[in-house]
Amino acid sequence: MSRREIMSRFDVWAPDADTVAVLADGQTLPMDRLDGGWWGLQDGSAGGGSASGGSAKGGAPSGAEVDYGYLLDGSQEPLPDPRSRRQPHGVHGLSRTFDSGGYLWGDRKWTGRPLAGGSIYELHIGTFTPAGTLDAAVAKLDYLVDLGVDFIELLPVNAFNGTHNWGYDGVLWYAVQEEYGGPEAYQRLVDAAHQRGLGVIQDVVYNHLGPSGNYLPRFGPYLTQGSANTWGDSLNLDGPDSDEVRRYIVDNALMWFRDFHVDGLRLDAVHALRDTRAVHILEELATATDALAVRLGKPLFLVAESDLNDPSLIRPRPAHGLGLSAQWSDDFHHAAHVNVTGETEGYYADFASIGALAKVLSKGFYHDGSYSSFRGRHHGRPLDLLHQQTWQLVVCIQNHDQIGNRATGDRLSATLDYNHLALAAVLNLASPFTPMLFMGEEYGARTPWQFFTSHPEPELGKATAEGRIAEFARMGWDPAVVPDPQDPETFRRSKLDWSEAAGEEQGRLLALYRELLALRRSTPELTAPSFAAVGVEYSEPERWLVLHRGDSGGGISVAFNFSDQPRRIPAGYSSVLLATADGVGHDGDGVLLPAWSAAVLRD
Repeated sequence: MSRREIMSRFDVWAPDADTVAVLADGQTLPMDRLDGGWWGLQDGSAGGGSASGGSAKGGAPSGAEVDYGYLLDGSQEPLPDPRSRRQPHGVHGLSRTFDSGGYLWGDRKWTGRPLAGGSIYELHIGTFTPAGTLDAAVAKLDYLVDLGVDFIELLPVNAFNGTHNWGYDGVLWYAVQEEYGGPEAYQRLVDAAHQRGLGVIQDVVYNHLGPSGNYLPRFGPYLTQGSANTWGDSLNLDGPDSDEVRRYIVDNALMWFRDFHVDGLRLDAVHALRDTRAVHILEELATATDALAVRLGKPLFLVAESDLNDPSLIRPRPAHGLGLSAQWSDDFHHAAHVNVTGETEGYYADFASIGALAKVLSKGFYHDGSYSSFRGRHHGRPLDLLHQQTWQLVVCIQNHDQIGNRATGDRLSATLDYNHLALAAVLNLASPFTPMLFMGEEYGARTPWQFFTSHPEPELGKATAEGRIAEFARMGWDPAVVPDPQDPETFRRSKLDWSEAAGEEQGRLLALYRELLALRRSTPELTAPSFAAVGVEYSEPERWLVLHRGDSGGGISVAFNFSDQPRRIPAGYSSVLLATADGVGHDGDGVLLPAWSAAVLRD
C-alpha cells in the first residue's frame, strides 16, 4: 500500500467544517482541506510522524486495525466515519479500519448467474437461526441448496443503533452490524454460498437513515431539510453539494459487489427517492453496476422495490428507461393473498376476484392506469409486453413486509391449512415471474415475524410503538393485539423454530416446495421469459383459473381450483407433472380438480 493510500484511508467529506482532525490510535491529527469539501491528513501525519511531533500511524499499515473518529470545528466528541467499515462499539462509538482485501476468497469458480430463471429465498440474519449471526447462517446453506433455490436475499445488515431490528434503521451504510459478526463474517457467508452454487442479493436502503446514530448532517448536506418521506428526511440527491451525496450512494453499491462479491442488490422503496435531475440516481446506479459487471466478468443486477407500477424502472436506458434489472410486484402478492385467504380489507379490496389474478398473471400489473380505491386515484402504467420480460417482476406470496406489517406478524400458516398453502405455493413457483420465498414459508413455519426494535432511547421506542398502532388503523386491525416492538420477547418470538420442519404436515409442505423448485429447473416452459408465452383462462363464478405456459403448439398448463368444491376445468393434458391433492383426473371434457388444489399438466 502506497503512502497516499495509507493517508487516504482517513479522507473525509466535511464541506461545512472550518477545521477537521482525526483521532486515530489515540492521537489527534490535524487534517488539510482538499478540493470539493474533502479533508485529508497532512503529509507528515502518516507513518513517520505527525505535525505535532508524535509517532502517529495515520491510517495504519495494511493489515493493522485502528480505531478512529473525526473532530469537527474543535469539538472533543469524535464522530464515526460516514464510510466506516466497522463499528465494534456501536454506531455512536469510534470506527475501526477494515482491510476488505485481506480475506482469502474461495469462490473463484463462481462465475455468477443472472436473475432470469432464478428463485429467491429472503431471510433476516437475526431471526433465521437461534444464534442470529452470519456464521450461523452458513450452517443452513446446504439446506437451502437441497431446497432448490438459486439466490439468498439478506435483509439489510448495515450498522444500526441497538442490538436487533429489521435492518431498515441503518445509519452507517458501509459497516456490517457487529451483532451479526461484522464484515469478515459477511465475506465468509457470501464465499460459502458461492461455493455451493447459491447467489447472494443484499437489501440496501438509500431512501432514508435511521432515527438514532445518524451523524451525517454534522459532516455535510447529506439530507434535504424540510423534504421528508415516510421514514424521515430525504437524501439530498439534487440540491447543492448533491454530487458527493450521490457518489456516497454509488460507491456503497459498488462496495457490496466489489469487496463482498454479492451478485445483486435489492433497492428499498425507490419511490421515496426524491430526485429531479435529468439523470436519476437509479440510472446512475444502473450504469455504474453494468460497468463494474463488465470489469468483473460476471453478471450483476439491481432489483427495485417500488410502489409506482412504473415500467420505466426496468426499461433499457437506450429506450429512455432507468435500466434496472427487475422490480418487485406487490400486485401479484395482493391478488394471490385475496384469492387464497378471502381477506379484502385495506389495499386488498381491488384484488377480490379471480379476474384480478388473471390480469396480473398475463399483464404483470393489475394497476396499470386503473383506479386504486386504497389510494383514491388512478395508479400505474402498463408494461411493454413486447419488450419487457416476465422474470423482471419479482413476486411472492409472503415476504418480510407483508407478514411483518400485519398487526400480529402472522404468516399464512397461522390460518390456512395444507391445501391452501400448497395452492399458493404452486401459484408463486409456477407463475411467469421470478418467485421469492420468505424464510420458513417452505415448511409452513408457525412462528410469527413481527416488527421488532431495540432503540436504546425510551422516547424513541415509545414513539415507534405508537406509530405502528396508528398505521394499523387504516387496515381495520385491532390496535390492542399489536405487540410492543421494543419488548425483547417480540424479537425472540420472531426467530424461526427449525424443529417445526420435522412435523408431518410441515414435512409434506417442504417436500412440495422441493418438488416445485426442481420442476422449475427441469421444465423450460416454467421459466420462459416472454409474456407472449403466457395465456390465462378463468371462471369467476366457479373460481378456477388455468395458466398456460408455452406456445400454441403445446406446453404446460397450471390449473387452479380456488373453490371449496371439486371443479371440471376445460384443460386437456397428456400427463400430470405435479398435483397438490389426490384425485386429479379427466373425463374427456376437461381436468377434474379437487377443492382448493392445483396441478401442473403437460399438454
